[in-house]
Amino acid sequence: MQIYTRTGDNGTTGLIGGSRVKKYDLRLEAYGTIDELNSYIGLVRSLQTDEHADNVLGIIQNKLFVIGANLASDESTVLIKKQMPCKEADVQMLENEMDQLFTVLPRLNNFILPGGCQASSFCHVARTVCRRAERRIVELSEKNEVDAILIKYINRLSDYLFVLSRKVSMDQKAPEILWSQESLE
Repeated sequence: MQIYTRTGDNGTTGLIGGSRVKKYDLRLEAYGTIDELNSYIGLVRSLQTDEHADNVLGIIQNKLFVIGANLASDESTVLIKKQMPCKEADVQMLENEMDQLFTVLPRLNNFILPGGCQASSFCHVARTVCRRAERRIVELSEKNEVDAILIKYINRLSDYLFVLSRKVSMDQKAPEILWSQESLE
């Protein structure tokens, strides 16, 4: 299998369904940001040490691949999109994971700055990329049909990544860096 096709040399790319769009098309921005997010989650997986979290992140990576494919499908592929759904159960899984993490994490009384340890820092990078993906998907949804549950999942995923960053810091005995208004004075 050749990785290069030369079909994108003119600044366009093919969507699932066969239509071609410019490489700066909003749809590409949306699924490209999901791909970037998936890459950062892979990096987090390589740095954190909790086996359960690794399994959850693996499930998330697979779901993100499906979400990317869904976003990469043109309007002629309604059946394909229905075969690649994001479901309420996916959102519930993220909420359940956060609820479990909250049982072991200390209460949060301050804003937290990204940092502490490398794995936690990359959780924060993934979280911010996730927020950007959400903005791109919401913008896309104003022009094209996007399943609302997909937006909800991405929103909840950014929350999960924040909570995971705290758990990773705790596991690696890294201090959480608290924001301080006093540093502004």
